[in-house]
Amino acid sequence: MSTTEGAGVEPLDDEPARGALASHDAEPTQRSQAKASRREALLAAAAELFAQRGFNGVSIEELGAAAGVSGPAVYRHFSGKQSVLAALLLDVSEELLAGGRAVVRDGGTAAATIRRLVAFHVEFALGNADIIRVQDRDLASMNEVDRNSVRTLQRDYVQLWVDVLGRLHPDAETVELRVQAHAAFGLINSTPHSLRSHSRSGRATPAKIARPVLERMALAALLP
Repeated sequence: MSTTEGAGVEPLDDEPARGALASHDAEPTQRSQAKASRREALLAAAAELFAQRGFNGVSIEELGAAAGVSGPAVYRHFSGKQSVLAALLLDVSEELLAGGRAVVRDGGTAAATIRRLVAFHVEFALGNADIIRVQDRDLASMNEVDRNSVRTLQRDYVQLWVDVLGRLHPDAETVELRVQAHAAFGLINSTPHSLRSHSRSGRATPAKIARPVLERMALAALLP
């Protein structure tokens, strides 16, 4: 038998081993997916509870119960309650910056870009009202390193807006552009949670109603 023929036969001999390996590989993947799912459930529960009662008003046991696990089980995913808060605010800050960068990369005129940034941020705020409230109230509860990381990510996000606004208002000072951006954030970020808090039913105002109003008001303040 030639060397070439031998090479052609060997994969057939190895096929059962490959199948066994694949079945073993699937198990860690399923475990990883389950772990990621529980982590997301814990973060979702933390966002809701921290928004309602504040970081200091929620115990690890209450957090675990809200996510359907025991208090000690939380430590399989996070080192403690402060680690949960850090993950919550760092994850959302990274998501915000990545989304803003994607909007800017799409190009177009400055006016078109600011319209897309406003639409993106309104959608973000409507979907993350609890987390925004948590940051407003509990950012100081983070350790200094994590707090600085959140602030750095968010400064970079603000700078995206300042750069685009600078193209719209070339004669404006940078500090003025920064004030404009923060004013828009203040309007957009505070409204979704406020609407729910002051609703008699306790339910959020439907996005189809809130979204166009917020976009229109923000653009009125930002466009020339």
